[in-house]
Amino acid sequence: MSAALIFTGLIFLIMMGVPIAIALGAVSLVAMSDNLPALGLMAQRMYSSTTGFTLLAIPFFILAGNLMNTGGITEKIFRFAKASVSHYWGGLGQVNIFASMIFSGMSGAAVADAAGLGKIEVKAMVDDGYDPEFAGAVTAASSTIGPVVPPSIPFVIYGSLTGVSVGKLFLAGMVPGVLMAIAMAVAVNLISRKRNYPRRPKAGYGEWWASFKDAILALLTPIIIIGGILGGWFTPTEAAVIACIYALLLSTFVYRELTWKKLLHILEDTLLHTVRVMFIMATAGFFGWVLTLNQVPQTLVSGLTTITQSPALLMLIMIGVLLILGMFLEGIAVILICVPIFIPVVNLIGMDPIQFGVVMILASMIGLLSPPVGMCLYAVASISNVKVTALSKEVLPYILGIFIVLLMVAFIPAISLTATYLIE
Repeated sequence: MSAALIFTGLIFLIMMGVPIAIALGAVSLVAMSDNLPALGLMAQRMYSSTTGFTLLAIPFFILAGNLMNTGGITEKIFRFAKASVSHYWGGLGQVNIFASMIFSGMSGAAVADAAGLGKIEVKAMVDDGYDPEFAGAVTAASSTIGPVVPPSIPFVIYGSLTGVSVGKLFLAGMVPGVLMAIAMAVAVNLISRKRNYPRRPKAGYGEWWASFKDAILALLTPIIIIGGILGGWFTPTEAAVIACIYALLLSTFVYRELTWKKLLHILEDTLLHTVRVMFIMATAGFFGWVLTLNQVPQTLVSGLTTITQSPALLMLIMIGVLLILGMFLEGIAVILICVPIFIPVVNLIGMDPIQFGVVMILASMIGLLSPPVGMCLYAVASISNVKVTALSKEVLPYILGIFIVLLMVAFIPAISLTATYLIE
């Protein structure tokens, strides 16, 4: 089957509302219907797509994020962020971004940030006099820092698909993640000045120190994760387990907010989220294998190179495709579909696959904020009682900021690659 028919069928099923995992599997089955020996390998290919050791990090990072959301850790992070930056223009908007930056070093998932910290952030901002639309937009935008700053579930998936070091991918996301936060902080500052949003008095040293002491154990989580990886004490997968154990100990014995009932709910939610992700990965693995058998990557490379030989233009074309797909698919699905197609192009233009990994994750973060799918928009809309259409308009300045960072990472390799030299 031709590449055009494969992707036309996939897009049609998605537009009809078919779940992405089912759509990927159905298109793959139809594409291989005339090759029964290859079709018989479907179960094997799906199984092998989900059995990599690196992928064990996914359920553990999901579990760690859920433990922190339920165990009282997020409240302490928010209090510390509030004491640190609420006196700047945008007040609690800046707190929102700073808190998400800290929490992103623990969970690795944007939706976990939006659903966990988001409840606290939106309520605090609305109570302080901010428009619900502004509060929701800042919350949705800041949550996208999570999968860029290490640890990161999308980086784990990308690394398992490409064989690239997950540890290096984690480090590659550090500077772009900080740049995202800066871009959002500038947007909040400008909007807040224009709308004359409230500024809080600068917190006294006593309040700052008290909030810091209360949050210090939680703040150590990203230091333990990244420090352990850099020091060679454990792999990224083992780091996810360490994060879970640490969050469990904090929530149970230090903050004492985790009960057996809450723990059972956390484990159930983690199981459901993990199964959903793994099912998509299984069918996407078979889909990628079908693409390879039908020589779709080679066809794409040949087609793109007939359009242009310019590495810059090829990069822009790939970014455009990622952004368009991100409007209709969740980030993980975009990664799983596009990696087997775009990696040959990346190799052709001589781009480092680690750098491209950061580009891909940044593009998928824009997708989380773009209707009609926009998972972070829907997550925040449900907790802020703001319509998705209103959030979509309010979030545009932050999308622009992420897009600028995306272009910087795509065309300035040092931004993403310099930190990776810490692991050799």
